[in-house]
Amino acid sequence: MTSTPIALKNLLFVGAAHLAAIFAIVYMATIQFSWWTVGFALVWGVFSGISITGGYHRLFSHNSYTAAWPLRAFYLAFGAASVQNSALEWAADHRLHHAHTDDDLDPYNIQRGFWWAHIGWVVAKSDRKGVRSLVRDLEKDPLVRFQDRHYVALALLFGAGIPAAIGTAWGDPIGAMLVAGFLRLVIQWHATFSVNSFAHLIGRQPYSKRGSARDSLWVALMTFGEGYHNFHHRFQIDYRNGIRWYHFDPTKWWVWTAARVGLAKGLRRVPRERIEAARREAAGLIAATDATAPTGSTA
Repeated sequence: MTSTPIALKNLLFVGAAHLAAIFAIVYMATIQFSWWTVGFALVWGVFSGISITGGYHRLFSHNSYTAAWPLRAFYLAFGAASVQNSALEWAADHRLHHAHTDDDLDPYNIQRGFWWAHIGWVVAKSDRKGVRSLVRDLEKDPLVRFQDRHYVALALLFGAGIPAAIGTAWGDPIGAMLVAGFLRLVIQWHATFSVNSFAHLIGRQPYSKRGSARDSLWVALMTFGEGYHNFHHRFQIDYRNGIRWYHFDPTKWWVWTAARVGLAKGLRRVPRERIEAARREAAGLIAATDATAPTGSTA
């Protein structure tokens, strides 16, 4: 087996961010603790998280609805703060993942192991030649192009600069940068990465057995509703991931609310009949598997 070359800049930044996140905890415990800083970090975390789930994922990658320019600008600003690449690059990788789930072209292929799918692919060199052809539709948006050109500057500004500046309001700029910047960032990274790793290993497959994607409530709890991954892989264009009223999907509620106030429209939903047909098909596949299992085997 050949080893995968490492992208040194990515590895160094990921490592440094984790060290800064650890120092943020030490800073709060031994130097200065502020509830204002903690509250601000939570707000920054919600803004950044929803910009990945509602923006990078459901809007830009899957076109499951359309958004007015102020909402797109919000997503692009806080998506940069999430330091998961520009919206163009993120959507290109994600569309490739859906087109080639579980095969060699899948950027975060779970068949290469948990750690590869979770974070290994982030710090590995990859041949991304031709991937931009998957997002030609997004390149028509001037806001998306602007973010792509100025991604690093926007990431520094919204990921560290603005949090530090806001923290001066209560006398804790360093704490605000460390906690709302780096600690929030590392927690958000691992939450997002859990969709690529845990949600392809653990959970149920009520809508499709064709692939590794699974529905996982606890992943949904960490990712504003992204854990209903089996449904999402079966019905990518639906703006919802959790379709039941009791499913924990804050991103769905956010997009629905944005539509009510005129910031979003064209929310795409898969008809109930198609969803139920998929459930019956998946149930049929389960029955067929059980029927051919050797006598005495256990599920």
